[in-house]
Amino acid sequence: MFVELMPMLAGRTVMVTVAREDDKTLRVNVIPKKLKDDENPALTTPLSYTGTPEELDSELGKHLASYVECHTQLGSTLAQAKAEMDAAAKAAQEEARKKAAERGKKATDKPASTTDSVPAPAPPPAAPPPATMTLFGGTQPAASASGEHSPTVAAAAAAGGERTCKLAL
Repeated sequence: MFVELMPMLAGRTVMVTVAREDDKTLRVNVIPKKLKDDENPALTTPLSYTGTPEELDSELGKHLASYVECHTQLGSTLAQAKAEMDAAAKAAQEEARKKAAERGKKATDKPASTTDSVPAPAPPPAAPPPATMTLFGGTQPAASASGEHSPTVAAAAAAGGERTCKLAL
């Protein structure tokens, strides 16, 4: 029994309890101790066997050897997976740093390139306001930006007349 436990005992403490169940059977518990607080709970799964003393003498060694082998493989698989995840996280962080540096470099390059270029030409002078076409094909000057109306509209409004509806095309 202890020969089979030696590979597991190399890396962790194991607690073994033996209890009498009834007149003919015993229960043996093998409980691996947690090494770190953040350790995967699968590595501390206890093993429990119940049987007669004769059955435990003949079979417990084989079962312990299998348990220790699975435990060791699980531990190495978890360590490998953690190492791969850490490497992937570092690669992702490095990629993010590179992209941030490129964005920062592009942002500093843009203002420098605009100062080296030829200044933009002045905007063309404002065009006169377009004439508004009336419903019957005539044109009238459009209202100015200040909200003033054409003289004919203003005279009609002052005389108490109605404004005419204009259709702008």
